[in-house]
Amino acid sequence: MANNHTDLGIDAYSPKEIATRVETTGIAKAQLGFRQTLMLAILAGAFIALGAAFYTLVVTGSDLGFGPTRFTGGIAFSLGLILVIVGGAELFTGNNLIVMAWASRKVTHRQLLRNWIIVYVGNFIGAIGTAVLVSLSGILSMNDGGVAATAISIASTKLSLPWQEAFFRAVLCNTLVCLAVWLCFAAHSVSGKILAIIFPIAAFVSLGFEHSVANMYLIPIAYFEGVEAITVSGFLINLFIVTAGNILGGSVLVALVYWLIYLRKSP
Repeated sequence: MANNHTDLGIDAYSPKEIATRVETTGIAKAQLGFRQTLMLAILAGAFIALGAAFYTLVVTGSDLGFGPTRFTGGIAFSLGLILVIVGGAELFTGNNLIVMAWASRKVTHRQLLRNWIIVYVGNFIGAIGTAVLVSLSGILSMNDGGVAATAISIASTKLSLPWQEAFFRAVLCNTLVCLAVWLCFAAHSVSGKILAIIFPIAAFVSLGFEHSVANMYLIPIAYFEGVEAITVSGFLINLFIVTAGNILGGSVLVALVYWLIYLRKSP
């Protein structure tokens, strides 16, 4: 028998079906072996870093105006999540959706934390490694050093944010990121997944929200340029605050909300 969404002529899984698919995927992610999880996480960190590097280039020297420049840059940054979703990789922020399987008691506390820790470390390795390669490649000297100046400006702005602003920008960021991943579960095709990714990701980038894995690239790349104001301590403090906000946004405002709506068993 055809699914209800097919009967209605809608080429997408229904929200309830999405919830079940996210839960099933969360179980599989929690049970994935250490080596596979770590390697896929390293790839995800590199993919997000490549999207951030692309964003930095695209917004450099743009005369489109404030909003259009940021939106164009946001589209460029979408490359990162497209590579993660279509290419296959493990991204910490997206894996906050495993909370749906955890809330259903199909994933244990230990499995959830194990996945998050391995993936977070792998993302860090991939993002930092990509920052090193980008720095060594010399591409920051493009546009007479304009790309380097943009990278430094981005990192400096992030480190100058009051902690409250950084935290709530991170909450909003991963709400959009997890919604982008959620929408991907509705799609049947690669083109559908790409379209589902672009607008939520372009929105969070345009609005200046904070993504922990992106910051694993965007702040170190400026540090490698020898800017004294960019410090390791400042980076780690930012990462702690932004990570906490990302967890709240993805795990609670998306995963737990949708779990309560579609998967929670009636008492």
